Amino acid sequence: MDKKTRNKIIAVTVIVLAVLLVGIVLTGSSGGEEEELSVVMRDGVLHEVNRVSLFGMDVNPSVISGFLVTLVLLVISALLRIFVIPKFKLVPGRLQMLLEMAVNLFNGLAKTNSPHRNGFLGVYVFAAGTYIFCGTIFELLGVQVFTTDGNAISLPAASADINAAIALGVLSYLVILSGGIAGNGVKGIGLTLKEFSLPISMTFRLFGALLSGLLVTELVYYSITLSFVLPVIVAIMFTLLHALIQAYVLTMLTATYYGEVSEPHPKKQKVRKGAQTASPENA
Repeated sequence: MDKKTRNKIIAVTVIVLAVLLVGIVLTGSSGGEEEELSVVMRDGVLHEVNRVSLFGMDVNPSVISGFLVTLVLLVISALLRIFVIPKFKLVPGRLQMLLEMAVNLFNGLAKTNSPHRNGFLGVYVFAAGTYIFCGTIFELLGVQVFTTDGNAISLPAASADINAAIALGVLSYLVILSGGIAGNGVKGIGLTLKEFSLPISMTFRLFGALLSGLLVTELVYYSITLSFVLPVIVAIMFTLLHALIQAYVLTMLTATYYGEVSEPHPKKQKVRKGAQTASPENA
């Protein structure tokens, strides 16, 4: 970067900061929100206040987010399968390279942790990781909906509802159970049931990370004077970090436990009572 370009970037940054400071002085706002923090956090967990009507039912806003994310992912997958994948070349382009990198990432994760059975595992961790990542960064789009009270709100992350986190944890546990049954039959059920706390830990890891990001963002809103500048940076940073970390953690845990329970365990040979081994003298 030459000196002229660097000076332009510095000048633009100074102008933006100056405009923000002038806005603070003119508005006379001291920052923060009028709603109590305890109410915001309670609604972030239980969603009792801001509810949205869906086919005549009052549901959490994250339910709408989950449906939209799922629909968009299905449409994109269908378009890629019909129009992009048949045109793959030996020398990949940018889009083909990006898709191959994503598939190889999750496929390598499955093969590394479960070398014996990894076909279905690779598909599942790819789908789960993509859904968690896209469902988390979805809140950055700021899609507006109206609550049952007539207030406009932005749709939260798809997994901001504890029920969505429970569903992902239980589904991952059932996938692990299927791997145990496929690899070791009835014995695989016992191997999987020993990790009975796994769906609980997955649920609270996923939901707790999003809730902690909400808490940090709201604390910034309440305590920082630049309440319309800094929270944007904090929200984007925490959202991206949570999307990457939680997608990696859940897929890694699923692949690791799947590999453990699906690994073939040799059967112990039973020795019949009264059986004697032939000695060299009797041979």
